[in-house]
Amino acid sequence: MICDFKHIMMKEFEMTDLGLMSYFLGIEVIQGDDEIFIHQKKFVAEFLKKFKMEDSNSVKTLIETRIKLTKKGDGRTVDATYFKQIVGSLRYLTCTRPDICYVVGLVSRYMESPQQVHLQVVKRITRYIKGTTTFGLFYSSSKKIEIVRYSDSDWGEYSNERKRTSGYCFMIENTVCLWSSKKPSIVALSTCEIEYVATTTSACQSVWLNNFMTQIGFNLDVPIKSYVDNVSAINLAINPVFHKRSKHIDIRYHFMRDQVG
Repeated sequence: MICDFKHIMMKEFEMTDLGLMSYFLGIEVIQGDDEIFIHQKKFVAEFLKKFKMEDSNSVKTLIETRIKLTKKGDGRTVDATYFKQIVGSLRYLTCTRPDICYVVGLVSRYMESPQQVHLQVVKRITRYIKGTTTFGLFYSSSKKIEIVRYSDSDWGEYSNERKRTSGYCFMIENTVCLWSSKKPSIVALSTCEIEYVATTTSACQSVWLNNFMTQIGFNLDVPIKSYVDNVSAINLAINPVFHKRSKHIDIRYHFMRDQVG
């Protein structure tokens, strides 16, 4: 079918068949008989050279554990254009680096009026990337398809509005295939609620991913497993045991109960 499609397209348009994809918009693809590796090593090298960080010392962590970032502080402001350029490049790097997704999303909130402390965090991210230039996503073929999803959320960390950051990731054979880290629009009243809302958001993606896999000819051998690190949120998904603590939650978030098998 692919060959017929390419033949028809070549009859209509002037095209050249370059074979298997190896490079696309800064993303490098290495394809084998039963494996695919996606990375952005060349893009990282150009990124480090552009911002003069190629000789910097690498670090093993993305951010210091106890640092607190705020929009209004007493720190010295920095060039907003330079800050936006480096954060924009980091955001594109998240295409193959889900490990930096959370921290990059965190510093993206301060692009309007960045301060020196924000720039220090960004440079630490760059130094982490300096030591992990070969990182990427490795997918191998398997006869058995099993998808696992993880969801988590903090409670008002790093935010002036006290809105939490929630995220999820889906893994196929120990490799991430779908991920997200963002700040939703609601303010949660408890850890149970924020974990429950994050789980519901990932459940919606589970339905979409299951339908997508079916459409391209892959039927999942087992239902998508969900892992949540909050007992109250798990109990709330199974049955409304905490009525007083959950009656204010929007009805749409109870979609999660219908997805529990």
